[in-house]
Amino acid sequence: MSTIEAAANRQNLAVHLFKYAPTIFAVTLFVSALLLFAVQPMFTKMVLPKLGGAPAIWSVAMVFFQAALLVGYAYAHWLTKLPPRRGALIHLGLLGLAALSLPLGIAGSFGSPPSENIEFWLLALFAVSIGLPFTALAASAPLLQRWFASSGHPRASNPYVLYAASNLGSFAALLAYPVLLEPLLTLHEQTAAWAAVFGLLAVLIALCALVVASGVAAKHETRSAVEKPKFAAQLSWIALAAIPAGLVVAVTAYISTDVAAAPFLWVVPLALYLLTFVAVFNDRPWISHARVARIVPYVVAPLAISMLGGDKAFWLVTISLHLVGFFILTLLCHGELYRLRPAPERLTDFYLATSIGGVVGGVFTGLIAPNVFSSTTEYPILVAAAVLALPAAFSGGVRNVLRAMALPLALSFILFVIHYIAGVRIPAGWMVAFQALLIAIAAGILFSRENPARMFALVVLAFAFSGLWQPGQTSIETARSFFGVHKVADSANGAYRLLFHGTTIHGADRIRNADGSPVIGRAEPLTYYYRGGPISETILATRAARGRLASVAAVGLGTGSLACYREPGESWTFFEIDPEVVRLARDPQRFRFISSCAPDMPIVLGDARLTLSASPTRYDLIVLDAFSSDAIPAHLLTREAVAGYLVRLKPNGVIVMHISNRHLELSRIVAAVGLSEGLVTLVKNDVSANNFVNDYKSNATVAALARNWQDLAILSRVPGWEPVMPEGVQPWTDDYSDLISALIRKKF
Repeated sequence: MSTIEAAANRQNLAVHLFKYAPTIFAVTLFVSALLLFAVQPMFTKMVLPKLGGAPAIWSVAMVFFQAALLVGYAYAHWLTKLPPRRGALIHLGLLGLAALSLPLGIAGSFGSPPSENIEFWLLALFAVSIGLPFTALAASAPLLQRWFASSGHPRASNPYVLYAASNLGSFAALLAYPVLLEPLLTLHEQTAAWAAVFGLLAVLIALCALVVASGVAAKHETRSAVEKPKFAAQLSWIALAAIPAGLVVAVTAYISTDVAAAPFLWVVPLALYLLTFVAVFNDRPWISHARVARIVPYVVAPLAISMLGGDKAFWLVTISLHLVGFFILTLLCHGELYRLRPAPERLTDFYLATSIGGVVGGVFTGLIAPNVFSSTTEYPILVAAAVLALPAAFSGGVRNVLRAMALPLALSFILFVIHYIAGVRIPAGWMVAFQALLIAIAAGILFSRENPARMFALVVLAFAFSGLWQPGQTSIETARSFFGVHKVADSANGAYRLLFHGTTIHGADRIRNADGSPVIGRAEPLTYYYRGGPISETILATRAARGRLASVAAVGLGTGSLACYREPGESWTFFEIDPEVVRLARDPQRFRFISSCAPDMPIVLGDARLTLSASPTRYDLIVLDAFSSDAIPAHLLTREAVAGYLVRLKPNGVIVMHISNRHLELSRIVAAVGLSEGLVTLVKNDVSANNFVNDYKSNATVAALARNWQDLAILSRVPGWEPVMPEGVQPWTDDYSDLISALIRKKF
């Protein structure tokens, strides 16, 4: 082939590529986003076993992802200042370097997590393990859009529409992960598939580079031709990006606390977050910005009066309300972002500012708020802040805005002072009046839909009123740690001291008799641990079979209720991951179980899978009672976890698992895991505790596992205990779990 023919062929290829440039760029961005957002739940799931499965892992992970996006966007901003050919070579080189770290996995230098500053240890783990490939992928969206804008293609005047293709890929990845990838593939298979698609992406990016670097592309415009964005505009971009970025972390923690720390629940808010970009970064938005603004009051009003107080029993309705509210508020903020977007020449400035906003929102929600607020105060703060994103929020001048806010904000401040300084409590009998006032505030929010400043102030008032006072309950203390929010409160009649984690009661201690006198002597186990309940039955049956329990391991401390089942001469050890729980349980002014029944009982701090395995003792009985609100950390139920327990279990010992859950059917999963390790399983669904509001005794679902039926012989004769077979359910492992199937089995 002659030189002339070769040049003609290259020219024909360039012309052909140029013709299909929009499709090539859109497909490349789609694949890049698919990889970027598939890795988030995939790698975070890998990390779960190292940190006890706490929902906060996802919050900190989101901080890393936002920070890595910022680094990627800054790199793309710098790269677009270079000639396209040189920039393309540099970026392909970075992708090749990132490919050397594949397949993805946890860096070998990270062993057990520290007892303090877990957040920073976790951020370092993410950075070392996946930082380079994630950052290289993060740069693709702004970089490819900028390349397309400078290509000279007739459709290059609005490259922002390509951002919709990018976010559509992200949305597809997040939905596909829990529905297809997680149930069908192990983590090892997922990482192998991810590495293969990463190679495909490198080829697609090379094609995009050919389009830009070819002689067909128009001359590149100079950046100086467009005025640099004003500082006020950049601050607006940052704020409008920060609010939804913080909200996605806050709403994820809110809905995942009571079900499970698992990708299935993490990806739903993040998918909705990305879907809003697809909806509004478009020449013809799915929903007009004006219509979104009109809808906002109708979702904010119910959120404001129900978020901090009230019963969360109707979990599906509650979750739906929060997801709908989050979606509308995020649409509002991102719609404003798109309305305020700059010319394509300043595209990377825009994305750099939005990524800074993402980091600000993530850091506030994932790092600052847990160390500043004793409860999840950041969530209502962000909901209220989103109201200020309404287009007319600051119209009419500062004086009119302050006048509209003055009265509701003043009332909020007065409520705060009365509650925290005077300690005024609302009696239980005032419930109807309390609810009527909340409804009145909600009506005020709706009537203020034409005045966003007043609406904002009324939302703050609703949060103050519902959060500071909850009739029928006297708050004693609220404590927050990496592993959740713990609330100590007294019942309405002052007879019981309660410990809440999220919305779930984790223990109750009777502190006053019917005549109002203090209870003295040994504390009596209540809630799931009441005498005659299934947990009690497993302890007594195992003790009866062996004569005595020489050694017992209890995973999960709670209020320490199980301590009162220890008998003289027995050695019991608790394993607890949360230092705040240990502090509350040991304090006799909070709960009396440990102080009255076993003041010398050792408590080992750390994740039980690690600390129990490191124990030199072999146990007659291992009781697994570890919860995060209503969720059991999944990594404690896997085949690898049970194999570790068996190493520490005596030949005729028994493993007891408390598997009560409002949303997941876990008995067959436990039976499948047990069968895979040669164990037999009995399960009891308790139905005898039917008067909780008066005696604080709770029904429980409990599984007992042993190496043979003889070790469970006494328990099998107790009414209600039945053998369970897996019936085709696949056992969970550290490499595989399927949350959706467990959810479906429970509900249907």
